[in-house]
Amino acid sequence: MDRTQGQNERGEQAAGGSASPAAASAPASPGAPSPGSAGPARVVTLTAGDFTLTVNPVDGSEIEPLRPGTGRTRPAKRDAAARAARDAAARPPVLPGPPISARPLLAREEELERLVRLLGRGRSVRLTGPSGSGRSALLDAVADRCAGVAPDGVVRLSGHGHQQPGELLHTLYATVYEAPRERPERDELLARVRDIGAVVLLDDLEMGGSALDELLRATPECAYLLAATPDAKAPSDDSHIEEVFLTGLGKADCAALLEAGVGRPLTDEEAAWAGDLRFASEGLPLRFVQAAAMLRQRDELNRSDEDDDEEEPGVFEERPRDSAVVPLPTLAEGAAPAELLASRVSESARAALRIACALGGELPHHAHLPALVGDTHADTAVAELLACGLLTPVGTRYRLAAGVARQLEDVGYGDTASEEARTAARHYAWWTGHASVVPERVAAEADAVLAALAGADVVAAAVLARTAAPAFAASLHWEAWERVLRSGAEAARKAGEVAEQAYFHHELGVLALCEGRLDRARAELETSIGLRGALADKRGTVAGRRALALVVDRETAGAKASPPLRLEAPAAASEAVTVATPATEAATVATPAARKAPATRTTPAVRPAAADRTSPATRPAPALPAPPPPAGASAAPAVTPVPVSSEAVTRMTPVVPVTQTSEPPTTLSAVFEDAFPLSPKQDAPAPAAPAPAAPSGRDAGRRKLVLLAAAGALAAVALGTVVSFAMSSSDSEPPAQGPAVSSTPETSRTPSTAQETGGNDPASEQPATAPSADATVPAAGTSAAPVPGRTPGRTPSKRPSTKPTNSQAPTSSSAPTNTQAPTQEPTETAAPTPTETGTVTGTATATSPVATP
Repeated sequence: MDRTQGQNERGEQAAGGSASPAAASAPASPGAPSPGSAGPARVVTLTAGDFTLTVNPVDGSEIEPLRPGTGRTRPAKRDAAARAARDAAARPPVLPGPPISARPLLAREEELERLVRLLGRGRSVRLTGPSGSGRSALLDAVADRCAGVAPDGVVRLSGHGHQQPGELLHTLYATVYEAPRERPERDELLARVRDIGAVVLLDDLEMGGSALDELLRATPECAYLLAATPDAKAPSDDSHIEEVFLTGLGKADCAALLEAGVGRPLTDEEAAWAGDLRFASEGLPLRFVQAAAMLRQRDELNRSDEDDDEEEPGVFEERPRDSAVVPLPTLAEGAAPAELLASRVSESARAALRIACALGGELPHHAHLPALVGDTHADTAVAELLACGLLTPVGTRYRLAAGVARQLEDVGYGDTASEEARTAARHYAWWTGHASVVPERVAAEADAVLAALAGADVVAAAVLARTAAPAFAASLHWEAWERVLRSGAEAARKAGEVAEQAYFHHELGVLALCEGRLDRARAELETSIGLRGALADKRGTVAGRRALALVVDRETAGAKASPPLRLEAPAAASEAVTVATPATEAATVATPAARKAPATRTTPAVRPAAADRTSPATRPAPALPAPPPPAGASAAPAVTPVPVSSEAVTRMTPVVPVTQTSEPPTTLSAVFEDAFPLSPKQDAPAPAAPAPAAPSGRDAGRRKLVLLAAAGALAAVALGTVVSFAMSSSDSEPPAQGPAVSSTPETSRTPSTAQETGGNDPASEQPATAPSADATVPAAGTSAAPVPGRTPGRTPSKRPSTKPTNSQAPTSSSAPTNTQAPTQEPTETAAPTPTETGTVTGTATATSPVATP
């Protein structure tokens, strides 16, 4: 039988109806039922930034924008009475049973005076000391001395489990301001906490570095007392935080603390034992609190034996007298006293220790122990464990002291951890889902609930997360809400609960939307909609689509609000060229000065007209300024060009202006026509019409391509000349051995060619003044080469010429003159050999090989 069943009504009411003073004083929301009424579901309406969030435990939370006219006023700060009530709620609860005597604060007067002095000056201090050095007791003393220092009083916060400053800022805001059921967005939160002026006591600090700097920058009017262990991350060098270190107590102070805990003077044997313990524990106060508990237990055991000795045994009793005295604990037991102390407490206290070990050191509230342990008086076990030094206060709850959990697990207290965690998860699933439990009470028990969720099986974890998530959302403890949702989604996936998995993803999407993480919200909501669509859950699908529509609206609004991206090159690394487009608008094109690869595309808006390409006279001189744009055109300012860096490619500037074409050249003749015009005119006056657009960065790159192509063509011509010269010089023979054909060259810019025929084919005479119609086709076996050292000035046009191709062959001085008619002398050849010649001109052509008979 499960231990959570069969309990009396008193135990259930104690576990379910208890609430902290802060929860009792918090006003209820309009949509939430009263704490004393029981209902099927608990619906709470919150204000989260610009949204109205309705926490619905049935179908999922519903989110919508704030309605028009819903004005939010700035919340007021709490007065002195409200701050006192809030401070009392931030302390650990009062435990049932006999009151625990206060422990004296020994040998800390110097540190106390220094802390109060620094905080009074507005300085932030980091109090560093090992676990058990008395940091929490020193913080309590500082709080009493600094009550009237700051205008907003003293604020107590717990940094246990917080690695980011966001949740701490929300807790500080909720402590100082009177703002129930409201969670501001980040910008509004930072604006409000900036006006808070208080002394903040932050115990069990775990964060440092940039996260701590962010917390300090967000609250410049607050003075912080940060209590941390040496293992915590250190603050940055720019934080300007004072450091105060706590050391162990001296021998006399340790003996005084031990006497105060025992309630009597120490014997010589006990004083010697205390001295050895002080050396072993380095004077930590926690070790002497535990040592005092062991001496009290020893005195009780010895006193009970003395009472038994005073009673005379009966005649028929054969019980032997036991005169043994409980000895002092050994030094090892004093250094690790958890096992010895746990063996001498009550059975309910040992059961509570097992539960704490199963929950990772977290001890549930004392009101839950009767239901978890199965004993109606188990709530008194917390006071018993606290007096023994096995528990330490952390915020508004208690957890196992440093090192106690490890010592108890070594002796078998963790063997039943899975069973204890499952029992705690089932109990919390019932308790958090009860309508009489206010959300603030669930938030106070968040650490124990999360520990039970982590240690339970998947079924119990899914049920607990389903009931606890709405309570955490309503209590504004959204860090715990997110952790519960993620754990619940994983547990539901493993358990195969598709409906619960869809609910968790929907809540994660709503949470991300409230925090402004739109990409995460879209992913979670789309996952939830897909799962609910597979289940044919119409109401859940509608709720998910509504939330997804808000995500789309936020994304659209963000896209419209953000300015368009303008890529403007810096003035030191680029040069701007102003270009006037035909559509009466100016565009500025930035040409990087250190560009290594030229651009190959051209902008249609800056191409010159066809008339400008064909009429060189209408082109403006490069040195003349551009005329003003026509009326209605907007002119962009021109930036002075900067010198090209050493890594830039050397630019080739032509002597004459280069014409622009609308299409890239396809033939080498077109390349030469653009690069080397026939009759450039540099002194042409500027036209009255708007000047053509200056070449942009892309046209400059195209000009480079043209020049490179021209250079390549010239190199090809030179190479062909050299090859032809070598062939003619090596293959030339006396006129008596073969026919030689020469013609009278014309005065032309085109490269000349020399025609040679085979030895058996007579060459037809070609008069210079009357060429035949067949002169345009080169004869078979001819070879032509340009004159060495001569550069063609005009490339052949696209239309084939009707004149014969004449050349001046590079021959020796014995070659026949151009004025003589071609002669033919037959020669005998051994065998017909095919010859292959090529003509290298402005455009490279090759003749087909012809075999001579």
